Amino acid sequence: MKLAVIPARGGSKRIPRKNIKDFCGQPMIARSIEAARISGCFDCIIVSTDDEEIAAVARAHGADVPFMRPPELSDDHTGTIPVIAHAIKWQQQQGEKPHLICCIYATAPFVAAEDLNRGLEAIELTQADYAFSVTSYPFPIQRAVRITEAGRVEMFAPENFTTRSQDLEEAYHDAGQFYWGQANAWLSGQPIFSGNTVPVILPRHRVQDIDTPEDWTRAEMMFRVMQAPA
Repeated sequence: MKLAVIPARGGSKRIPRKNIKDFCGQPMIARSIEAARISGCFDCIIVSTDDEEIAAVARAHGADVPFMRPPELSDDHTGTIPVIAHAIKWQQQQGEKPHLICCIYATAPFVAAEDLNRGLEAIELTQADYAFSVTSYPFPIQRAVRITEAGRVEMFAPENFTTRSQDLEEAYHDAGQFYWGQANAWLSGQPIFSGNTVPVILPRHRVQDIDTPEDWTRAEMMFRVMQAPA
């Protein structure tokens, strides 16, 4: 069984109700549900939430909400892995046997069905613990600078000052969209960032974290540009 789990806690503080806030004409979470459905990857798509309003929106857009997430897994400090493990255990208690589980974030409006399929193909081909979306940094991280307490600038790695940008190794970061994982990896708490994880590389123009109102505005602008006729 291939299972999609979309975590959607109700207590967002920086952008209140962001999981169901209107994003370019649809509740944000609806876009993740739609991508999961279109992908054809999943036998079941569930939303893990502690919030009745989010549950109702999720059901209206085609996801299952078979349980309400317990309070101990709904605070600001609970990580993704325990939430997904809880959903897997619930499915197992119902007699199901999910073996590949994909966590899809509810605030990932650029997640695409074809990328979910690429992640599935990668984890099945390599038998890795996880496969997740990454994208490259737009500037070499080896030449990053910090601002000191004195208001001055200093390099994190001053030895790279004279190295040409094109000679530095390219670096990647979590794209914050989806995480395919083996059931035993989720259940055992295996870290996602580990030596037995494979990347699914996304172009930078389809990646945007949404943590602040500024992020939200930028994401809507990006989305509208990508939807505009060529």
